[in-house]
Amino acid sequence: MSTCEHCEAHVSERFVQVFGDDRGRVHACPNCSANAGIAEVAKERAQDA
Repeated sequence: MSTCEHCEAHVSERFVQVFGDDRGRVHACPNCSANAGIAEVAKERAQDA
């Protein structure tokens, strides 16, 4: 079971695949950060790919 590094809340494996770092760690989840921030990370990663 994956957890957020910041608040230790459960996150799905799919969430980790999309928002996790290259080591599979999630540093912010919907429970502890604004969804807008998560969307910005996804946008940046899409541009880098």
